[in-house]
Amino acid sequence: MRAYRKAAAGCALLLALALATAGCAGQDDGTGDGTGDAGGTGDKATTAPSESSAPVTAYAPYVSATTASATDSGGSPATYNLAFVISSGDDCVPRWNGVQDIDDASVASRIAELKESGATVRVSFGGASGTELAAACDSAPDLADAYGAALDAAGSTRADFDIEGDELTDAGSVALRSEAIALLQEERSDLEVSFTLPVMPSGLDADSLALLASANDHGVRVSTVNLMTMNYGESYDGDMGDYALASAKAAHTQLTETFGTSDADAWRGMALTSMLGVNDVAGETFTLADAAEVRAFAQEKGIAWVSMWAAFRDRQCEDGDEDADDAATDCSGVTQEAGAFGEALGG
Repeated sequence: MRAYRKAAAGCALLLALALATAGCAGQDDGTGDGTGDAGGTGDKATTAPSESSAPVTAYAPYVSATTASATDSGGSPATYNLAFVISSGDDCVPRWNGVQDIDDASVASRIAELKESGATVRVSFGGASGTELAAACDSAPDLADAYGAALDAAGSTRADFDIEGDELTDAGSVALRSEAIALLQEERSDLEVSFTLPVMPSGLDADSLALLASANDHGVRVSTVNLMTMNYGESYDGDMGDYALASAKAAHTQLTETFGTSDADAWRGMALTSMLGVNDVAGETFTLADAAEVRAFAQEKGIAWVSMWAAFRDRQCEDGDEDADDAATDCSGVTQEAGAFGEALGG
């Protein structure tokens, strides 16, 4: 995604990846209560839920950590993904968007306001622009401290790592990040970790699978793999809702076959994030109908959460604010009521 400028310790892991197995790694809440259990009720499930008791798919949009938007609360999010914590470019100091101090008082006030509804917050590290901290820090302990400082500043026990572009292919930073996250989870047993990764209708690529393997090799407990169902390429000029579902199905097969988890647990260990409206790639437009289709599919399959890039784009562009061929930073580029995508994805 574009940067905003603009299981329990005693759980025996039978899987190659700790993907939200019932009674093991925690999951996102379906009710906004922050418990992180598989069913969102505070009780640990011992079997896959029946259709009638399937957990509700949570809605967790990406929002600016520094700037409020009138459309942030559309769809009544259970969790807000705070974008983004990165390095300023040449040090191991975490900053919002690489420029704003992690403990800035205005950001703290902003986060407190987001939590007033009962929602939780998840700190997202990385994004498409800037330098992810793993590429700037020299050691795993220093990197773990940097991640921890950001989580503490936000008052969060949830960390999202949005890894894409060159940093997805950098084996050194991938390994360092895995080591640091494992250290952080040793210190914070309640820390829930998600990885946000690019996907194609054919599934996750080799680099994304290698990143997940690295996390597993270092003992990281991964709650969720969040698929960026967007920006596939100019040859993908068809229905974006259909592409999102194809991507989810392909990745689901990869997770079950590669990591040995059950069908139900692989779905519950997945999240879907779409770029609302006009995407960065010519010919790709994610519509309100697509959003409703993704929401219905996610709920049917028991997917942990759905999201979008981004809440501050969930409004119609004003005249002169958009270029028909380019994705706008702060509006969708399609005809809509303000907050309509949030309502569709929030169910």
